[in-house]
Amino acid sequence: MTVIVIANPKGGVGKSTIATNLAGYLARQGHKVMLGDADVQQSSRAWLALRPGSLPAIASWEISDGQVGKPPKGTTHIVLDTPAGLSGARLEETLRIADRVIVPLQPSMFDILATQAFLQDLASRRGKAKVGVVGMRVNQRTRSADQLGHYMEQLGLPVLGHLRDTQNYVQLAAHGLTLWDVAPSRVERDLEQWASVVAWATGAVVAPGVGVAKVAQGMLAAV
Repeated sequence: MTVIVIANPKGGVGKSTIATNLAGYLARQGHKVMLGDADVQQSSRAWLALRPGSLPAIASWEISDGQVGKPPKGTTHIVLDTPAGLSGARLEETLRIADRVIVPLQPSMFDILATQAFLQDLASRRGKAKVGVVGMRVNQRTRSADQLGHYMEQLGLPVLGHLRDTQNYVQLAAHGLTLWDVAPSRVERDLEQWASVVAWATGAVVAPGVGVAKVAQGMLAAV
């Protein structure tokens, strides 16, 4: 069982966007996926309640009082959406069960400064969990993306990819959907941006020139 934690102590950075879409990708691949929501806002859980029953199933991992318990049996992957301000004992408990930690981060000075201590803490750990950063609402060809990459290089943390600012995520979330639940032609650019993210999250290798959009086209054609 693989546990993927989505974490950033700052709110409003896109944790639920990463969590729901990653869970959707894994479900579309045929995995038995559970989505846990330790955030008091319960955004991921609310999204799950909107998800049509005709789509690949994503089960809810019930978490009481924000406490992360032992992952339930019968699943292959768990995606855990965590709250803002995650620190101390709750952070330790979460990292203890994590195989991979994805940190969504907007490449602004204020966001980087607000997350600096958290990233330094993760970078200094030598536990089993691998840590990667995803640039949110950013064009990978801009100076801000370069600055983010330079800063992460200093910490020894990889930048897994850059996700653009688009209404696709907002519109899909309103119906309990992910990028992998609609026609690839509608979200092809976004699927391509996710290629390196899902490859890292699952430990897969994406061959040069073979993006997730092409994989998604094959999967959806078989549905």
